[in-house]
Amino acid sequence: MSTSKVIYLGNLRTKNEHLKSGVSFITDAPIDNKGKGEAFSPTDTVATGLANCMLTTMGIKADDLDIDISGSTAEVTKIMASDPRRIARIEIIMHFPADISERNQKILEHTARTCPVEFSLHPDIERALSFHWDL
Repeated sequence: MSTSKVIYLGNLRTKNEHLKSGVSFITDAPIDNKGKGEAFSPTDTVATGLANCMLTTMGIKADDLDIDISGSTAEVTKIMASDPRRIARIEIIMHFPADISERNQKILEHTARTCPVEFSLHPDIERALSFHWDL
């Protein structure tokens, strides 16, 4: 069974539908690449997907450890390169509750660094990850 359906709407915009849930979102080409920049660009979704995957897998591990990381945040910065145009670097700054033991912090950080999206990205994409245990 397919995961999603993507429809090109014209004007450098796509509609993306998750087939099981029916939830959808649009993407636009970025302003620096002939787009409107009115929504996530396709490369924004890749960079943001890394943070989504890290927080999701950390949430699974946190549940196993009987820890609540609700309210944790990730700020994502995507840096592009040219020739060829590609994602060169993804920077993610994460903030978590302060009341997590150092041992569990290490476990959760390892979990983030081994999420499926992390393993799926090209090794030439630099990653700068920062974990802050201060919420």
